[in-house]
Amino acid sequence: MNCMPRRHFLGRAGAALTGACLLAPRPSRGAEPTGTDRPALRLGAPVFDAPDDPEELARRHRELGYGAAYCPGVALTETDRIRALREAFAKHDVVIAEVGRWVNLLDADPDRRRANLQTVIDGLALAEAIGARCCVDIAGSFNPEVWFGPHPGNLSPAFFDAAVENARRIIDAVKPQRARFAYEMMGWALPDSVASYLDLIRAVDRPAFAVHLDPCNLVNSPARFYRNADLINECFDKLGRWIVSCHAKDLAWEVEMNIHFREVQPGLGALDYATYLRRLAGLPEPPPLMIEHLQKAGEYAAAAKHIRQVGTEIGLRFK
Repeated sequence: MNCMPRRHFLGRAGAALTGACLLAPRPSRGAEPTGTDRPALRLGAPVFDAPDDPEELARRHRELGYGAAYCPGVALTETDRIRALREAFAKHDVVIAEVGRWVNLLDADPDRRRANLQTVIDGLALAEAIGARCCVDIAGSFNPEVWFGPHPGNLSPAFFDAAVENARRIIDAVKPQRARFAYEMMGWALPDSVASYLDLIRAVDRPAFAVHLDPCNLVNSPARFYRNADLINECFDKLGRWIVSCHAKDLAWEVEMNIHFREVQPGLGALDYATYLRRLAGLPEPPPLMIEHLQKAGEYAAAAKHIRQVGTEIGLRFK
């Protein structure tokens, strides 16, 4: 797997808190900066027909108005290319948001599980070397047929314990100083809520363990769909200090005889982007917001236009 987003992959309590600051109160929403005092947001997306040259690739992101990028395809052994990419993106002030390593860390086959674990370890090492904010994967799945699929065991204490152990092993193998490791939220596997993510933070007990935020992935009920602004606020109220990268997409409710939420282009669904962007801008250093799961360059351009328009309407800036 390369470092691009997973566009084709959709088809008990823990240890004591490490320091009293873990659950210290967040600043109130009224204390957030306003207007031009807010930090500028960084938006990113895949680049189609991407040039191979690091300088040209970084410049292409800027030409598209992106201040953030997915990690380009590069192997951990390509040290010269890693350095060239790191320097070119820094020169053009484009933050590499995340190294995606979309593999099943809980694969039933022990050989595949070991190989997948090493893939993520290498991903975190790459994130550290290239200057990415994080390496991200899902915690895994016990589903024997679909690597990210639903399974009753995905919400079990055994799953939680395995996710904790894997996160520790990944972080301890790399010992990153800057990059972070994070699990992406899922609707049918832990972490499936703010509370379960906090439980993981407590139990993993590593400074390098962080939060990857994707509010759409937490919407798994009508209550969360209709009150997604409350859900977004809860994410930032309780997890904000650990958020290192975010995904941007949208959700529509496809009406049938049971609940069916469908991912759609930002602006074509119900996600409260004004709340999402406002809360992002309220963080001291807003994490990158990365558009994902679209098929065409024009769709990404339209999504970016919508997000920028919403941001501009509420007084936010992008860089």
